[in-house]
Amino acid sequence: MAMMGGGFGPNVMMSLRRDGSVTKERLRPGTVRRIARYARPYTKQIVAFLLLVVVGAVIVIANPLLMKAIIDDGILQKRTDVVVWLAVAIAALAVVDAGLTLVQRWFSARIGEGLIYDLRTEVFGHVQRMPVAFFMRAQTGALVSRLNTDVIGAQRALTSTLSSVVSNVVSLILVLGAMLVLSWQVTLVALVLLPIFIVPAKFVGRRMSALTREQMQLDAELSSVATERFNVAGAMVAKLYGRPEDDAAVFGSRAARVRDVGVTVGMYGTVFRVALGLVAALATALVYGIGGVLSVANVFELGTLVALAALLMRLYGPLTSLSNVHVDVMTALVSFDRVFEILDLQPMVAEKPGAVPVHDGPVTIEFDDVRFRYPAADEVSLASLESVARQDTSPSHPVLKGVSFTARPGQMIALVGHSGAGKTTITSLVSRLYDVNEGVVRINGLDVRDATLASLRDTVGVVMQDAHLYHDTIAANLRYARPEATDEEIWEALKAAQIGDLVESLPDRLDTVVGDRGYRLSGGEKQRLALARLLLKAPRVVVLDEATAHLDSESEAAVQVALKTALEGRTSLVIAHRLSTIREADEILVVHDGRIAERGGHEELLARGGLYAELYRTQFSSTDSPAASAQPGR
Repeated sequence: MAMMGGGFGPNVMMSLRRDGSVTKERLRPGTVRRIARYARPYTKQIVAFLLLVVVGAVIVIANPLLMKAIIDDGILQKRTDVVVWLAVAIAALAVVDAGLTLVQRWFSARIGEGLIYDLRTEVFGHVQRMPVAFFMRAQTGALVSRLNTDVIGAQRALTSTLSSVVSNVVSLILVLGAMLVLSWQVTLVALVLLPIFIVPAKFVGRRMSALTREQMQLDAELSSVATERFNVAGAMVAKLYGRPEDDAAVFGSRAARVRDVGVTVGMYGTVFRVALGLVAALATALVYGIGGVLSVANVFELGTLVALAALLMRLYGPLTSLSNVHVDVMTALVSFDRVFEILDLQPMVAEKPGAVPVHDGPVTIEFDDVRFRYPAADEVSLASLESVARQDTSPSHPVLKGVSFTARPGQMIALVGHSGAGKTTITSLVSRLYDVNEGVVRINGLDVRDATLASLRDTVGVVMQDAHLYHDTIAANLRYARPEATDEEIWEALKAAQIGDLVESLPDRLDTVVGDRGYRLSGGEKQRLALARLLLKAPRVVVLDEATAHLDSESEAAVQVALKTALEGRTSLVIAHRLSTIREADEILVVHDGRIAERGGHEELLARGGLYAELYRTQFSSTDSPAASAQPGR
């Protein structure tokens, strides 16, 4: 590691391939100070690491000087003892250098991986606390990139970049100093040759950085196409619409561009390495030519010539790397800044200091003149996470306009209305996925904004229309609701959800993997597993957001039986897609344009002949006769 750092190693090539446009980025104030805070736990390890880097840099010039001594003081003087001892010293230095490389790598790994762990866990935990509105806007790929690419780029600031700068500075000072002491004439000639190397290298570097940037973009686009086609939903669309040839052509054209850019990058890399070798050969020829003449003229001895040639090979590498060091440093700092950008985005829904748990016992839910609009993009997300140049700052329209109702312990409150009326928004405010703009949502008399988030999650259980299951086993998906649940408790929940017999019939039973988003199961089976998960959690409040929508009659019947168990003795809010499923509700709220337009029982609302009766007639007009539809008992 120490030996390679001084010559034309891969670090020089990597440095020149950095995207120079990064130096135009504007860092936010305090970025460097925050980086120091993350580095503080590793201060002792960083100091030890840098000391080893300095020692390694010293070894870089020690070998050429030992070669000089072995020739001038040993071979030319015909002193066998000096030759032997100096040869042993060179061998010992090689062993020390190998040991230093291993220890440096250990320190580098400990510091780098420790920093990656710190940043990743902090970013992941912070993102997990963000509201649902954040995830509705941010691109998943952009978030994953911050968690991986930018975090890794940030840790390079404390390992690769820092060690490279220190090593190159120390090596450059020591090598120049040694060369000037040995022969200032040869040193000047070597420095005169430097522009011949640096100028073409910078040109190739700029071209390489542009190609590398294009290559990364093309790789991302290629991955995007593959991801869209390889997930279950994308593959299903491709199969149903039957356009595999077109998809293959699109993928092939992009893969061809990646191939072409890869070939160009490879050729530029080869040209760069050949140019390095050529310049090195020319420099060596000049050193031996001029140095040979000076040696013949007895200006200095033969060993000095050999040492100068060896030191020359350790001069250009550090000079080239340091000429691009500002790009390396800014690349690392910008990565840190992009990570801090996520950490500085404060969640709109957060637990207040001094929050208290929801009171025990049966639950009463109260909406008191609740008004709500969904947050604008600049309130919950970042433009860089949405892949847009500038976020939409226009205010959103009011969704709820003074909603008031009370759900008492054990009551089932049904919410009906046209799509977009505000039904799902109402249920989202109960579980505090969003906070109200005006008014209050209370659970057992406690404003949900004053409740601890943990107690609120324990109190409220939700089953959505599209039940999401992780790509894991049935047992793992259910234990997500209650990690400490035993197998017996899981089986009880499965049987209560009317899916126990099916799971028992599976070869792997609880260890059956449900597939991506649960696609190995039917819609009814997924819904019943979701209900089993809710029953295992045993919340005191149940929210059902069209849990039986899009199910066939048989699946709906099974889910309805499971729902009776889930709702028994619990306060519940049910969004009904099929009005026939909520006839037994204690109260039906008809939501229209963000307001409660009607409220009452099924028979009462039908008899009233208002919006509910219209919805009911519309839904059953295809199966009921006009006369039958008008009967209140239908």
